Amino acid sequence: MYAGMAQRVTTCIVGEHHMTENSKFYTLKGYALQECNAVTSSMEDYLEMIYRIHTAGQPVRVGAVAENLNVKPPSATKMISNLKKQGLVSSEKYGYIQLTASGLELGKYLVFRHDTLHQFLCYINRSDNELEQVEKIEHFINPGTVQNIRKLMDRLMAL
Repeated sequence: MYAGMAQRVTTCIVGEHHMTENSKFYTLKGYALQECNAVTSSMEDYLEMIYRIHTAGQPVRVGAVAENLNVKPPSATKMISNLKKQGLVSSEKYGYIQLTASGLELGKYLVFRHDTLHQFLCYINRSDNELEQVEKIEHFINPGTVQNIRKLMDRLMAL
């Protein structure tokens, strides 16, 4: 479904961990340094919000993004500039922000990931709102795991 978002795949063996030449432990920062992903967690948060505003049919402007993310407009302006450098959005000064084709694709995946994790955490925690927890973990889960959680939730909801 989100083949363009696939990252490296690791093999997990339930019940035991096999150490091989290729499996080394790192700190969180060490793992982050190994990734070739130029899109940071903060950039993902902004892109996800831009996508949400866009799909709601509202004009996407710096002020709307800043308000929805509870940040100051200059911070949003800087991040939108970074997204523009990555080819994910286009914008003119004081104008509307528009998603590029790759921005639309990634934005769609980010909302899918967020919604999937939110549904999963609400289910296992028997709650209605796990927004804070989702925001804290969503950037650390690879697309394959998100797909597997989605499949699990689909099966559980069908029971």
